Amino acid sequence: MTDSLNTGQPHVATFVTAGPLRLWTERTGDLACPAVLLIAGASAQGYTMPDALVARLVDRGAQVIRYDHRDTGRSSTVDYDRDPYGLTELAGDAVAVLDAYGLDSAHIVGGSMGGMIAQWLGVHEPARVRSLTLLSTSPVGIDPASSPLPPPAPHFLRHEAGPPGVESDVVLFRLMNGDVRPFDEPAVRAMLERCWARAADPSAAANHGRVAQRMTPDLQVPLSVITAPTLVVHGDQDPIYSPAHGEALAAAIPGARLELVPGMGHVYLSPGLPELLADLVPVHTA
Repeated sequence: MTDSLNTGQPHVATFVTAGPLRLWTERTGDLACPAVLLIAGASAQGYTMPDALVARLVDRGAQVIRYDHRDTGRSSTVDYDRDPYGLTELAGDAVAVLDAYGLDSAHIVGGSMGGMIAQWLGVHEPARVRSLTLLSTSPVGIDPASSPLPPPAPHFLRHEAGPPGVESDVVLFRLMNGDVRPFDEPAVRAMLERCWARAADPSAAANHGRVAQRMTPDLQVPLSVITAPTLVVHGDQDPIYSPAHGEALAAAIPGARLELVPGMGHVYLSPGLPELLADLVPVHTA
């Protein structure tokens, strides 16, 4: 496949299997380099982890894998009422991606819900995790209905989505970006147009909204059992998970370090931000 990232490194997209499902995946970089697995947030395709983030990680000596969750992008869609799934099954998909590429372990970078999947891997699949970088997320296993952590910001809760499509999503991304760092509307629009054009069933992504309702016992294991080197990265302008969520997460994982990024919201497309985040990922940690 043509290297659209202009990294000068191998760049291949392929489908892998996760049980009965097919997951779209993409690997960029030298296969001899340490692997970084990027896990996107709820209802988000792999391409929401920006090209600039991938390219910077490759420049720093990593091979980078991103993929579409089930019910997003080109991956399989699911009849949720017949075959419901939760965070556990989504984490199983991440393990299936590692298995398909023959990777015993990888540096795991997860954003929002992807950060919760990463936490699950740190708890239940420690041998597969070289390091954890948890972006814009919250401690796993807390019932949102009874969480002691702050809810989303009032202006975010007041947001009313327009008709599904690129324009509505641009408005949402602007809101998630915040008002401090520049909002790169052309880059956001191009990414969203790409995602909408390749989605097998755009409505299926809404199933991820039901994932938080499945509180299984494996989600209740304390995060204190995580042994992987852990970095928690949080924006001080995040309208969904306030910095208190990042602080609570870092406090729950032994040895975790919290990096509070000034001006960052809940998405990573502001100019220079993907590179800043990539430089934080400990790609050479054993």
